[in-house]
Amino acid sequence: MTPPDGTVCSRASKAAAAHPARHPSFAAYARARGPVLLRTARSLTANPWDAEDLLQTALTKTYLAWGRIEDHRAVDGYVRRALVNTRTSQWRKRKVDEFATDELPEPEVLPGPDPAEQQALRDAMWQAVLRLPDRQRAMVVLRYYEDLSEARTAELLGVSVGTVKSAVSRALRKLREDAELAAGLDRSAT
Repeated sequence: MTPPDGTVCSRASKAAAAHPARHPSFAAYARARGPVLLRTARSLTANPWDAEDLLQTALTKTYLAWGRIEDHRAVDGYVRRALVNTRTSQWRKRKVDEFATDELPEPEVLPGPDPAEQQALRDAMWQAVLRLPDRQRAMVVLRYYEDLSEARTAELLGVSVGTVKSAVSRALRKLREDAELAAGLDRSAT
């Protein structure tokens, strides 16, 4: 139907003219419908703070589109759709880096060894190494203190690899049987 003045009206503009918008401004809409929309947002999230953030994001999107929304009576549906779309987007982008657990992931801090005891143990070990014969001492020092391979130790000392293996084996046996070293270990254990 054409009005008497000859202009053509769309159905939406006729409806808008017949029923003025209940919320003439975005601010009035947000104040009036905020609590209801917050309940909707809370149903989409696990905690109230996330729900408030979700609602703020959806309202921001609605504010940006406010001028393009023809029927302001249907804004609730627009905001609800924005809530769902925003939450779905968050799920897709979410990087899980926190997990709720009953136990803390940090291990219980145990008291470390006393540095003085550690130093006493090192001194006792070194004294035991000094009591070894020169050749065995040289091989033990190169193998375990300098962390050289058996082949490199043999090359430096001008002996065969087998000689290094047997001499180091005898030296370790002497260290295990050393009474003074054993006494030092017992003192550091108590």
